[in-house]
This record gives sequence, C-alpha cells and structure tokens, in this order.
Amino acid sequence: MEMTQTDIVTEMTQTDTAAETTRTDTAAETTQTEPAAETTQTEPAAETAQTEPAGETDRTDLAAETEETTDTETVAETKETEPDSAEESAGTAVSDDTSVTETPAESMKDMEKELEASYKMMGDGVHDTDTLLAWSKIMELYEAQTNLTVEISGIVNKGVIAEVEGVRGFIPASRLSLRHVDDLNEWLGKEIQVRIITADQSADKLVLSAREILKEERDHAKQLRISSIEIGSIFDGKVESIQDYGVFVDLGDGVSGLVHVSQIALERVKHPADVLKVGQEVRVKVIGKQNGKLKLSIKALLEQKKQDEEIRVNIPKAESIGTSMGDLLKNLKF
Repeated sequence: MEMTQTDIVTEMTQTDTAAETTRTDTAAETTQTEPAAETTQTEPAAETAQTEPAGETDRTDLAAETEETTDTETVAETKETEPDSAEESAGTAVSDDTSVTETPAESMKDMEKELEASYKMMGDGVHDTDTLLAWSKIMELYEAQTNLTVEISGIVNKGVIAEVEGVRGFIPASRLSLRHVDDLNEWLGKEIQVRIITADQSADKLVLSAREILKEERDHAKQLRISSIEIGSIFDGKVESIQDYGVFVDLGDGVSGLVHVSQIALERVKHPADVLKVGQEVRVKVIGKQNGKLKLSIKALLEQKKQDEEIRVNIPKAESIGTSMGDLLKNLKF
C-alpha cells in the first residue's frame, strides 16, 4: 500500500517519540540504579555491570583501565626508585657502622693528645718528627761550633754521657780535661761546657768535647800573662821538654818560653840534651816576644855574670887608689 507523505511524517514522529520515551525511561532507570551502586559497595562487579547502563559501563571500564595504568606506572616507579633506596639504606648502614667503629675525642685535651701522637709519628719513617727537629738544631750548633752547657748524666766505657736537644751524646774521657782523668765517677752530675765535634744523624752518632774550650781558655789566660811580662825580666823555671832546636821552660801559671839551642850556653852546643835534662831547674832571661810567645835565654845571664865578675876583678883596692893631702903638696914649691 502506498504511504502518503503525511503518513510518513506521522510515522517518523511516532518513532522519534518512542525513542525519546525509551531514553527517558533508560535515564530514569539509571538514576534509580546509581544510588544503589554507590551505597552498596560490597556487591559484586558482575551485578553492578548488569544493573548499570551501557554508557556507565564504558565509564567504569575506562576508570578501571585508568587505575590499572596508574597502578602499573606506580609499580614501575617503585621498582626504579628501589635501588636508590637500597643504596641509601646501605650507605646509612655503612655510616652507622663507621660511627660505631670511630672513637671521637671526648674533650679538647683528648684531641690534643691524638694530634700530638699523630704529629710525632709523621717523621721520615725512621725517626719521629721531634728527633728530626732535634738533629736539625744539632747540625746548626755543630756548624757554628757553639759552646753548650751540658750535665753529665751517665758513665760508660772510656767516657761519659750527656744529652743535647734530647739526643744522647758521648764525651771521651780524654776530652773531659786538659789533664789525664783517672776517675770518671767524679764527673757524674757535673755541668761542663762542650762543643760538638762529630754529628752523624744516619749513624745516630753524637760526640762532644770540652778540651777545645779548655785549651782556648788556657791560651787566652796565657796571652794575658805574657802581655804583662816585660823584656829583660828574669825567671826561675824548669825544663819542660827538649827538642832538637832548643828547650821549653815552664815559668809557672801556664806560661812557658823557648830557649833556642844557641841561647843555652856560652860555648857551642850540638844538642840541648847534651847539657840539659827534663825537670832541671834553670834561670832564664826574657829577651823578646814573638807571636805571643816568649823568647828566653840562659846564655844572656851567663854573659852578664861573666861581665860582672870581670868588673870585680879589674877594680883596684880602695887603699891603692887613695891620695893624701901630703902627697899632693910635697912637690909644690912656695
């Protein structure tokens, strides 16, 4: 049957109305269903899916997918961050262990002790720092030949012990005095002046001596005495030593002089030992000074003695040269 245009329009209108009515019914049903879904959280997902419309189901599926994606990303991020956390945990553990093994100084005094101990152990692997500094100072004193006052603290074989800058030094018995030393115990605890004559750090060898200082003091005093002696002075002394060229005579107080072989006797002497011996007492005359030394002569006194004797022999007696007044007048004529 042919449908007129009016019939077609009428049918479309009815169709639209039915569709709208269906949508309205669906919306109403959805409105009634959503509160139930919200309030009944314990109902299974399948039941909810049956009561919810298709549109809500799509939204629910999208939310589920979003949650799954979010959970996945969260898990991935968690996995990525876990190693760092493990490392941090390990670092924290190491730090904790370190803090347990370290013993911090309880006070500044303890810290000073630790620093001092560390400082002493620096050195050169053989000597500690204090010893190196001491040897450095010792080398300066050695090069300058400085006089040092030390105390004799010990006695060993053939010498004594004294310390310089905390380093043990040895003084041979022969260098304690200008004279022979018989008993070293007499020197224990005494303070003396010394100089360093050997300084060898590699061998830990430090040798001291007082002899050089004593000789200088003796020589200085000797020069003062010599400078006060006038030429022509006469002294009694003893023959100290005999040499081929003459003899040395000790005049006392550390002063001595040389009598040349030509000044020993009036006659020619081949060797001083022919007429003199060590310890013999002699009288000498100072005939000169040279380089702080006295030039003495025995011969000069012998010559003077001879001259005095000649004068006494040639002088006539007093009565033979006397003249009386009568002798002067007897030949005169008045």
